[in-house]
Amino acid sequence: MKIAANQIRRYKEIVRLLWKYGRSDLVRQMNADEGLDRTEPETVEGVEPIPEQLADDLEAMGPTYVKLAQILASRPDLIPEKYMVALARLQDNVKPFSFEEVEKVITAELGVRLSKAFSSFERKPIAAASLGQVHLARLRNSRPVVVKVQRPDIQDQIARDFEVLACIAGFLDTHTETGRRHRFLTVLEEFKIAIEHELDYEREAENLRVLGENLKEFERIQIPRPVSDYSTHRVLTMDYIEGRKITALSPLARLELEGHSLAEDLFTAYLKQVLVDGVFHADPHPGNVFLTDDNRIALLDLGMVGHTTPAMQENLIKLLLAIADNDSETAADVVVRISQPRDDFDRMEFIRLVRQVMAAQQNGGLQQLDIGKSLLEVSRSAADNGLFIPSELALLGKTLLQLDEVGRILDPAFDPNASVRRNVFGLVSQRLRKNTTPSGILHSLINTKQFMTALPAHLTKIMESLANAEFEVKVKTMDARMVVEGIQKVANRITAGIILAALIVGAALLMRVETAFRIFGYPGLAMLCFLAAAGGGFLLLMSILLQDRRQRRKK
Repeated sequence: MKIAANQIRRYKEIVRLLWKYGRSDLVRQMNADEGLDRTEPETVEGVEPIPEQLADDLEAMGPTYVKLAQILASRPDLIPEKYMVALARLQDNVKPFSFEEVEKVITAELGVRLSKAFSSFERKPIAAASLGQVHLARLRNSRPVVVKVQRPDIQDQIARDFEVLACIAGFLDTHTETGRRHRFLTVLEEFKIAIEHELDYEREAENLRVLGENLKEFERIQIPRPVSDYSTHRVLTMDYIEGRKITALSPLARLELEGHSLAEDLFTAYLKQVLVDGVFHADPHPGNVFLTDDNRIALLDLGMVGHTTPAMQENLIKLLLAIADNDSETAADVVVRISQPRDDFDRMEFIRLVRQVMAAQQNGGLQQLDIGKSLLEVSRSAADNGLFIPSELALLGKTLLQLDEVGRILDPAFDPNASVRRNVFGLVSQRLRKNTTPSGILHSLINTKQFMTALPAHLTKIMESLANAEFEVKVKTMDARMVVEGIQKVANRITAGIILAALIVGAALLMRVETAFRIFGYPGLAMLCFLAAAGGGFLLLMSILLQDRRQRRKK
């Protein structure tokens, strides 16, 4: 691990963070590898850090770490729940950059002066985040819009920060058990891709168009439309939606809403995004959900979206139904099927933990039935028991957890589990209709024709092999090498034991042979055999004990 000289300050900040939150062992390994004599950060012994302090510390380190914290809050397999909750509340409100810089970015991106592009443009932003800020404006045709402008040089800053993080993650993966368990370098690469996508405003504009088209059947859900001619890689212009954050609703205002219908439509729309469309808004926290003036739900900030493949969708349908029906066996089987097990994966322990999660949900009242929370707890149990879960699963759990919260704001009696059971049949039918297209049918017919054409030849070959006694079944297992090594170790120990026993028997027989060479008054040759047997026995015993100790540490 080699850190560039201009990155040492950032490296030290990460070192202080690791030290503060109880990973002094990793700090010492990292500093030793760097070959630098650094003073260890100060810490208070016996005082456990407060999770909220981690959010404050990451926010102070800059925009890269704010976004990392927000993404990390969706990964229950990486951090404890109390830290995940603290990071989920991290405020993305930071000091805005100057209007002069805003004007410079817009002019460079749109190719015209700001006054030519807009009839009016508010100098003060209505929101400032780590990656950009948002201004109210009007187009030349008086259409009200909001303009999202990216922070100057933010991409270069994030690239530099990720260079340091990649060095540290690679070191941890190679030299620590924690790194080997969680594969930090792979996780970091996923985080980097997510932030790069969020920095691409053209991609966000496309997300707005796609989700707007996919959800057009839901009349009470609104997605702002992008203005293509005024949107580039660093500038995004879209419709201005008048309304209030859903968290700002007063109890009286909620009574005037059709809360249950809104919550049902919102939850159904998200299930359709995940299980049918394959692309879903991945950050529906209450701050990104607005209630419009005409009592519709508006979904904002589509920089972070998740994707699901058709195969993943089928497994997610089974998993969501299993959680909704408290079917722990099916839930565990689905998670194992879509995940990658480590060598130390304990399937029975994982099933037992999933059963506990399901039982806790079943024993709770209606107010505690959170399908998103259950999915996150299942994901955490998988990570704790040696499963590398796909990031889409953790992201979906976080999304549904936020959706549960929004649904309860709209209707305190809303039951997301019941909504899953009500809507999943219709959504499966939509998936079937979506896949039943002329091109899909033609593709299936071609595959069927190829199968039927090749079937007679394959059957003939199999029958000939059976008739000639040439039919073979080859089985490959990943553990074959380990089995052979284990047999060799047992054989070596048995052989060593036989040799030691022979030495002892031979020494006993040589005791009767009188010789001039003596040791401790006994025949010398016999004593040499006894000493060799004693030394060999001691070494064999130590080898067995050390190997057993290493195996226990691996577990």
